[in-house]
Amino acid sequence: MTYKSTRGGMSGVTAAEAIKMGIAPDGGLFVPESKVTVDLDFINELVDCSYLKRAEKILSLYLDDYAGEELADCISKAYGDKFSNSEIAPVVAINEHLHMLELWHGPTCAFKDMALQILPHFLVKAIKKTGEKAEIVILVATSGDTGKAALEGFADVEGTRIVVFYPNGGVSEMQRLQMVTQKGGNTDVIAVNGNFDDTQNGVKKIFTDEALKEKLERKGKKFSSANSINWGRLVPQIVYYFSAYADLIKKGGIKAGEKINFVVPTGNFGNILAAWYAMDMGLPVNRLICASNQNNVLTDFIINGVYNRKRDFYKTISPSMDILISSNLERLLFELNGKNSDLVSEWMRELTKKGEYRVDGRTKERIQKVFWGGYSNDDETIASIRSVYQESGYLMDTHTAVAMDVYDKYVIYSRDLTPTVIVSTASPFKFNRSVAKALFGDKIKNMSEFELLSLLSRETGWDIPAGLKDLNKKEVLHKKVCEKDGMPDAVMEILLND
Repeated sequence: MTYKSTRGGMSGVTAAEAIKMGIAPDGGLFVPESKVTVDLDFINELVDCSYLKRAEKILSLYLDDYAGEELADCISKAYGDKFSNSEIAPVVAINEHLHMLELWHGPTCAFKDMALQILPHFLVKAIKKTGEKAEIVILVATSGDTGKAALEGFADVEGTRIVVFYPNGGVSEMQRLQMVTQKGGNTDVIAVNGNFDDTQNGVKKIFTDEALKEKLERKGKKFSSANSINWGRLVPQIVYYFSAYADLIKKGGIKAGEKINFVVPTGNFGNILAAWYAMDMGLPVNRLICASNQNNVLTDFIINGVYNRKRDFYKTISPSMDILISSNLERLLFELNGKNSDLVSEWMRELTKKGEYRVDGRTKERIQKVFWGGYSNDDETIASIRSVYQESGYLMDTHTAVAMDVYDKYVIYSRDLTPTVIVSTASPFKFNRSVAKALFGDKIKNMSEFELLSLLSRETGWDIPAGLKDLNKKEVLHKKVCEKDGMPDAVMEILLND
């Protein structure tokens, strides 16, 4: 399997090279050059496998320049003992037709662990396989969860350094504390005075700044990415959609070959794009329901075919989705248009210059055939947390609650009762103030984040995740702050003074 850029500037790239580079030199994203297809026999073989074996079978189809033992080693190190649930990504039934795919049992209590625990191991092997001598510098823009998961995965990994940017005041207190207390001799965390899109754009500009890259190469350093623009970040996410389907068969929730829906809360489109790749491979999927918060640029795009980032930016109680530029949408547009890089490049230029682009009618029709989009505001999110807990005893974080609310709207709109899996992306304890407000109202007003952890655990019987306990007692190690236009200088100051 080889890879090419969505913008046409590079092709014939091995998986190891694509993972090492992170983003193509032309600013495009790497995608597979050939289609991967599986049949029902392949899916049935997954039913009695562990999550680790399922990952081996699926990843080997895309990363075929990694030997079987290399993949097995990466998978074992990523998932072997770092997850609190032995199933890694368990499926929990809410009712006969509705299930939760819990992706938050890793060390940082969010779905980003599913990919960012394995990406460092992919990268270390890629460095050796390609004969790379330079230190690989991982640049990350985060809306909250990616940053900590990447820091956790890359801390003290040989041959790498990681610099994480996050929007100052734009992440939850738990997310901030997880990042700024991170240990590791190769880790740096910087708060940016701006929103997530400012940090993401800043990282992209650094990646394409040839003068800066030349300076670093003279110092023996090269940039790569741990954001979902890196194929090595996206491909592990395909695994858990197959795993969820196999688990539903195993538990008698569906029969092999029966179609299901997935509801995915997403801002950057990577998580739901992985579901699309699973569907494109042959996973029986009826609908992919894209759930947004009040920053509903994806909902509008799915409905109207117009991507317009020229709108108010809202800070919501589901901050990991506070995004107006969904980078991974570029990959979908490339795939749906016969890998037409000229067309995709033109749309991306329009987005940069005008702040919007409009896809043609055929592309819009292809998107709407698979995707349904909806959004939830903060009040609806709180109400969803409360009602689901009262009805079933199931506790959701704010992002999962967005998905639940959008799913309810979808059912009202469509009357579709196809078996459905909601992708639960974070532990409810990670966004404890909003979850506690939904359950207990104003009486929690003067309580600290850590008092709320105890309250939630005591009242619901759910255990506080180990990764969140006693964060307030850890030393703050990262205190740097920069302006959004000062990100390149901040990186240079760190890396050139090594």
